[in-house]
Amino acid sequence: MKLFELPQQLWLQQPYAGKSRHSQLPRPTHLPYSIPSLRLKIRTFALSDPGASDSTIQATQSDLSLTLKRKAAEISPGMKGTCIFLVGLNSSIKSNSGKLLADALRYYYFDSDSVVEEALGGKDAVRSFVKTDLKGFRDSETEVLKQLSSMGRLVVGAGNGAVQRAANLALMRHGISIWIDVPLDMVAKEIVEESFQPPAAETIKGSYPEVLTQLTAMYEESRKGYATADTTIALQKVASQLGYDTLDAVTAEDMVLETLKEIERLMRVKKLMEEAARPF
Repeated sequence: MKLFELPQQLWLQQPYAGKSRHSQLPRPTHLPYSIPSLRLKIRTFALSDPGASDSTIQATQSDLSLTLKRKAAEISPGMKGTCIFLVGLNSSIKSNSGKLLADALRYYYFDSDSVVEEALGGKDAVRSFVKTDLKGFRDSETEVLKQLSSMGRLVVGAGNGAVQRAANLALMRHGISIWIDVPLDMVAKEIVEESFQPPAAETIKGSYPEVLTQLTAMYEESRKGYATADTTIALQKVASQLGYDTLDAVTAEDMVLETLKEIERLMRVKKLMEEAARPF
């Protein structure tokens, strides 16, 4: 199969600082995007102090963003441009976390489903392709992951089906793979009530029970693949650790901070293993 030419406009999704060891990456322009909603303690602070000014709340938000950037700055040198692959059912938590993680690390962000859609000619073309040649679509997905995995300084949101192929799992071993585990009922609610749009390759529609049934089937098909990830960031666990009463209180900032801590832990373990393997 002929290699895909990654669409040039997709290189402009995220800000980037410094030079990568991969010369093929063009330097994008700086395109600001909104940071996800504030953490629960900001909302709690504002509610408990009705007189709190907007500037005070904005300062607290700035502190949270600064915490992420500081943690990213601590671990970034040791990463040496290693790619991060996010797996798990598509959701706003997964995509927002990926974008925010890329911003904190000064990486690029790519959604593999979006790249495949662009390469194949759009959403309608993808839907037609999936119906007539599912294997061809999966081959296209593998080709995109092959190209992305050969680069550096990327956060890649991998599609749901990506973990169902051994070849794709092998490609993601070139970097760090992280399972963003979001409860199925939350994803179903997003699709039905909040108009979250799944990729064109996923024909998910109907009432809440119907959507939940479809998501459950997709999850069962991919669960073993998700479990091969280097680590898991589970939304329920993050909520418990932070003392939140509801899962809806967990924000992308919360997920990304836990992700950065896990990346730091994985790199520390890797370093210890490398040192243990050295001859005396």
